[in-house]
Amino acid sequence: MFRSQMMGQTYMDAVITPHRSLSERGFIILIAVVTLANCCSAAVFVHMGAVFVPFFLGVDVMAVLVAFTVSYRQARRVERVTITARDVVVTHEAPNWSRVVWESPTAFTRVTVDREEDRTFGLRLALSGREVAVAQALSPRERGEFAKALEQAIWEARRERG
Repeated sequence: MFRSQMMGQTYMDAVITPHRSLSERGFIILIAVVTLANCCSAAVFVHMGAVFVPFFLGVDVMAVLVAFTVSYRQARRVERVTITARDVVVTHEAPNWSRVVWESPTAFTRVTVDREEDRTFGLRLALSGREVAVAQALSPRERGEFAKALEQAIWEARRERG
């Protein structure tokens, strides 16, 4: 349990997860199609006498499997932003580890937002010349909504200390 969670009300406890557009079922269908296409191609090449091509097609299927496995593993990593009257804590978490990447007093933490034409490109927490980027896994629109919620939570937390 974090030190900040032991004291007072929690004004925000947001968990930000990366979006993956391909579901597990979609992944299985994709791998089946890639495998079938490579098997058909391999049969054609073997029939033409190119016996080494199926090896490279197998490597192709393995590369797609490895790429998606890494992508799904990355999707299990989350970013947690917790705000109490005492402090703001940002942690990066995975199923087997957790690491605090930012901790600062709520009273002095600033939210810095980079906007351009109603799109939020960057969102950072700042304190005394230090900064940490947050919510990078969100789309610009979602990041803008999160920035508003973050500013509101910090404002409410500061009011409690008032």
